[in-house]
Amino acid sequence: MAEKITKEQVFDAIRKVIDPEVGFNLVEMGLIYDAIIDDDNNVKVVMTLSTRGCPLHQMLTQWVKDAVKELPGVGEVEVEVVWEPAWNISMADDNVKKALGAL
Repeated sequence: MAEKITKEQVFDAIRKVIDPEVGFNLVEMGLIYDAIIDDDNNVKVVMTLSTRGCPLHQMLTQWVKDAVKELPGVGEVEVEVVWEPAWNISMADDNVKKALGAL
């Protein structure tokens, strides 16, 4: 049995996924809400997007799935996009807020 994957490992993997519109990764943007890992290392990532009409919706969710699949021992990967709570700039890291003029 492979070692249990941790939420930290999942978030670290997703840090490689950059939102091309703003140039920051999805974790520091505050778009990744949770990662649920079961006993078989199947991972469900709960995330949102900055806008409902995001033209990169399919690409970003696929990139998240691909990044998590690179973890050794990972099983199935599912990405669920939710709209509650709605994302806002206050959820982002301070460096993102500063770069986007919100700090």
